[in-house]
Amino acid sequence: QVQLVESGGGLVRPGGSLKLSCAASGSIFSIYAMGWYRQAPGTNRVLVAAVTSFGKINYADLVKGRFTVTRNNVNNMVYLEMNDLKPEDTAVYYCRAEGDERGTAFGTWGEGPQVPVSS
Repeated sequence: QVQLVESGGGLVRPGGSLKLSCAASGSIFSIYAMGWYRQAPGTNRVLVAAVTSFGKINYADLVKGRFTVTRNNVNNMVYLEMNDLKPEDTAVYYCRAEGDERGTAFGTWGEGPQVPVSS
């Protein structure tokens, strides 16, 4: 099993920046992809950005050019650097790890730090 612990959430003003971190532990060698999803009040959880073990990166159109996802396979971390934040970026941001353990696919969520963007 994989466990995820996030940090770095909090209130930020429009135009500001914030960096989220997520640490993976447990069966880390089974992880294929790590990334971030977000869920705003009253909406579904959606992909923000994800990166595979081979370095392939996928961004949601709404965050391209403003957000950067990076992954450190040595210390089993994934980061989300968010710049030029807008009120519509307000959401709970969830770290996610996906992989395959002994032939069984899995997906694990972190608890999700809140990121309110407001003046």
